[in-house]
Amino acid sequence: QVQIVQSGGGAVQAGGSLRLSCVASVASGETFFIDHMGWYRQAPGKQRELAAIINRYNSTFYGDSVKGRFSISRDNAKNTLLLQMNSLKPEDTAVYYCNVKTFSPREKRYNDYWDQGTQVTVSS
Repeated sequence: QVQIVQSGGGAVQAGGSLRLSCVASVASGETFFIDHMGWYRQAPGKQRELAAIINRYNSTFYGDSVKGRFSISRDNAKNTLLLQMNSLKPEDTAVYYCNVKTFSPREKRYNDYWDQGTQVTVSS
C-alpha cells in the first residue's frame, strides 16, 4: 500500500506563487514500483482535471491551462513530488490532489493512490 502526505496550498493573490509537495510512503515488502506521479485539481462544479504529471524518467506533461506557469518535479529516491505554481490566476482556485500510480511487474497491474486534497485559493 501507499500512503500520501501532502503539504502546501493556501490562499494567495493573483500573480503570486505557491508550492505543493507530497511524499509517498510505500510499505516494506511491496513488490511494485512508483511509475507516474501527478497533480490533479477540481474546481467547484467542475470535473477533476490534470494539472501536471511526471514519470519515473522525469518526462513531464502539463495541462494547457497551466503550461508555462506551473513546474512539476520529483525526487525518486525520496518519493517526493513538487508542484511550483507561479503567476497564479483566480481560475486556478481548486482542490489539488496528489496522485501516485504504481505498477506491479508480478501482477502486471497499475494502481492509483490519492491524497485527501488541499485547497488553493487565488483572489483577484
